[in-house]
Amino acid sequence: MTDTATGSLVVVGLGPGNPDQMTPEAANAIAAAEDFFGYFPYIDRLSLSPDQRRHASDNREELARAKAALVMAAEGRRVCVVSGGDPGVFAMAAAVCEAIEDGPTEWRNIDLSVVPGVTAMLAVAAKAGAPLGHDFCAISLSNNLKPWAIIEKRLVAAAEAGFVMAFYNPISKARPHQLDQAFDLLRDHLPEDVPVIFGRAAGRHDEATRIVPLKDAAGGMADMATCVIVGSPETRIISRDGKQPLVYAPRSYRGGSI
Repeated sequence: MTDTATGSLVVVGLGPGNPDQMTPEAANAIAAAEDFFGYFPYIDRLSLSPDQRRHASDNREELARAKAALVMAAEGRRVCVVSGGDPGVFAMAAAVCEAIEDGPTEWRNIDLSVVPGVTAMLAVAAKAGAPLGHDFCAISLSNNLKPWAIIEKRLVAAAEAGFVMAFYNPISKARPHQLDQAFDLLRDHLPEDVPVIFGRAAGRHDEATRIVPLKDAAGGMADMATCVIVGSPETRIISRDGKQPLVYAPRSYRGGSI
């Protein structure tokens, strides 16, 4: 086994799914690692050599996955934890840090690095134009780790402040109603013609982009592979004959006084 002093843990973002959108830094980190931890679909995206080992696990097992990876790294292995998109955006980098904070002192001495990746909202925004061209925020609609009341409070605050919003985890089998609740809430605080972008599987072979006004937005337009971007009153739409319109945020603020 490798000497303990050389044990390491790297948390890698694989990007949204298209191999061309994985960074060279991520590819190099994967090539150098010995053991891989991650959610089954992300592990399946890796092309590993026979001497590289997979340790796949199910969704909602982030903290257990992080602890298992840290245990192996502390034993001297070169360990890689993989995330889709960027590992620091609602993903495994935070779980690893949480495990280190609450874990044994030896975990704090592990050689840890985080390799960024193209996250879903960036891939979706690129397909639509430049909807994140000015101030924006990202909000997870999952209430697995925070109360729904807090999500509602943040939605209202972001809408009233004029932020474009990117929704992660907009819907699931256990939460089929919450995206509709979010849209209903936002209709009380935003103009009805604010554009809503539904970006499904951006960068993959089955990608789909749909743009509708807020008044027509519905939860059924999204699934678990969708990132939703809700514009602000400042967001502009450029119509194009025979092509999808361009959605963008002006670089300067044109609204009235606050």
